Amino acid sequence: TIQRPSDQATPKDDARAKDDIMTAPDLSTTLGGSIPLSNAIYNASGPRTGSSAAMSKIASSAAGAVLAKSATVSSQKGNDTPRTWHGDDGAASLNSEGLPNAGIDYYISSKTIQETMGDNPSNKPYMVSISGKTLADNLEMLKKITSVIESDENCKIAAVELNLACPNIVGKPTIGYDFEQMEDVMERVSSLPCFSGPKPLFPLGVKLPPYFDRPHFEMAAAILNKHERVLSYAASINTIGNALAVDAHAEMPAVRANGGYAGLSGPAVKYTALANVRQMRELLVDSIDVVGVGGVRSGEDAF
Repeated sequence: TIQRPSDQATPKDDARAKDDIMTAPDLSTTLGGSIPLSNAIYNASGPRTGSSAAMSKIASSAAGAVLAKSATVSSQKGNDTPRTWHGDDGAASLNSEGLPNAGIDYYISSKTIQETMGDNPSNKPYMVSISGKTLADNLEMLKKITSVIESDENCKIAAVELNLACPNIVGKPTIGYDFEQMEDVMERVSSLPCFSGPKPLFPLGVKLPPYFDRPHFEMAAAILNKHERVLSYAASINTIGNALAVDAHAEMPAVRANGGYAGLSGPAVKYTALANVRQMRELLVDSIDVVGVGGVRSGEDAF
């Protein structure tokens, strides 16, 4: 590049730059009180976390942790394409993926974790997400994770996130919207041997759907607070459901699956996500951390 005389750095400019570097904010924190993060920002479990190749890009970035794709008991391909849509202005995205993933055994295998994290000199946490089709599936996956952790003293699974923001029973609402079902799930999960001792075998988090009415926030928080002994954090929010985009040229929904109805994400959800995070922080006990998800593109958004 050509540098004009007025653009050339001076010793005073160098000193200012050095001061800026020295006063850079410390973004480190802990998750659930026990998982150190060098950076408070890390990825959500989503479309770009399905393979070790994809996750390794996150591991080599400045992200504070790596969260794997939500897993089912067996691998599945997900919905037909097109199952995603991105607005031309970048303000919103839709997806109705149907949880394509490689199955829980893939995400908890030492080979996958090694391929994802590499040498990992900074000891960046690797976390697993589960989203069973039934409660029995979720319990089975938690037992598999327990077996891996207990059998391998060098296991690198730092935490597990239970997705309560997806349907669990055919004909029933999303778990996080069916408070009777949500309470049953948390009761059954909390009663597992891995959580029944004086200290949980591993930190457990939950992913929540977006709420819109104060009584719903209160009911969800009351259930989670009952299980504060085993629950380390709550991630809020998942996508906002039942959004629709229409392809005006094709005169049909932009997403093929599920009649075109899909989950809304991107900058458009930031304000709903921010309100959910604030309400959950007000209602949850201090020992349960709140992880904000949705619409974050900059430090200002995260703030």
